[in-house]
Amino acid sequence: MPAPKKKKNPSAEKRVRQAEKNHSKNVAVKSALKTVSKKLTKAVSEKNAEAASGTLKEAVKAYSKAASKGIVHRKTASRKISRLAKMANKAAVKE
Repeated sequence: MPAPKKKKNPSAEKRVRQAEKNHSKNVAVKSALKTVSKKLTKAVSEKNAEAASGTLKEAVKAYSKAASKGIVHRKTASRKISRLAKMANKAAVKE
């Protein structure tokens, strides 16, 4: 992606700086969400119910926080939490 053109007024320059900062924060949070989801999937595939329940709690907290900050849409967060909980419950029932 080419570098953005130099903006002429100070407020436009500030918005560019803010956008870059917010982008890097959003990327980091989304990466953390993916990591916690993978961690839960791994715990479920290993049939480790206690690790799955602990990781589920962590995932719910992370997705809820991301939704409240506007990093992911609230309905997307709700859908992901629901699917992860379903997966964790399935692992707990099998044992």
